[in-house]
Amino acid sequence: MKNKILLGVGVVVILVMAVLTGCSTNGTGQPVTVNTVSQQTGIWVTGEGKVTATPDIATLTIGVQAQSDKVSDAQSQAAVAMDKVMTALTSNGIDKKDIQTQNFSIQQVTKWDDKTQTQIVIGYSVANTVLAKIRAMDKVGVIVDASVVAGGDLIRINGINFSVEDPTKYYVQARDLAMQKAKDKANQIAKDAGITLDRPSYISETNYMPVPYQSNSYKADMAVGAAVLTTSISPGQLDITVDVQVAYGIK
Repeated sequence: MKNKILLGVGVVVILVMAVLTGCSTNGTGQPVTVNTVSQQTGIWVTGEGKVTATPDIATLTIGVQAQSDKVSDAQSQAAVAMDKVMTALTSNGIDKKDIQTQNFSIQQVTKWDDKTQTQIVIGYSVANTVLAKIRAMDKVGVIVDASVVAGGDLIRINGINFSVEDPTKYYVQARDLAMQKAKDKANQIAKDAGITLDRPSYISETNYMPVPYQSNSYKADMAVGAAVLTTSISPGQLDITVDVQVAYGIK
């Protein structure tokens, strides 16, 4: 009987010791979990690098939309107008490979009939939209004007956005700045804490280049003797940003 009691006590002691190896107390008798293995070891810092770039590509979203009682008439009107717009684009230096159809649609135009309490078809609408990539930034306004004249009342300009065709060098510069800021921050923390940094054990990066949006509005200026349409386009500048998160080990 005594042997059985002693054996039971021994098992309890072993279990208690197993629990205590993962816990300590905080001076109040409450257990405190001690995590000896964690990915959150060392010094974790972030850094942001930002450089400014001048856009060298303007992407124009432009198209035509026609409406008629017959679908064939609406389609014919849209086709003629779009041919004129395409001619205006290519004659102003835009290569055909830089023009891509974004959308083509034929839809019924309906209205509500109070008598029959139903939607009735009153016509058809045909829309054709393309994306035109403009590389000559000094001709953006001229190309917009020529397209408006070519498309006439059927023209639709949905907007312009700007970008950098090859942002690689800007990302390299921004990345260098981000890593240097992260390192400077880690060195300051280590100095304040009285410790020595080791090599980075973890690095992650995110980057982004916001695209400024230009509205589809334009202004008309009247010249003496003739009406001249002048569209003012300002590409502005882009902020290319790289964010890094770095974990430095401690020697």
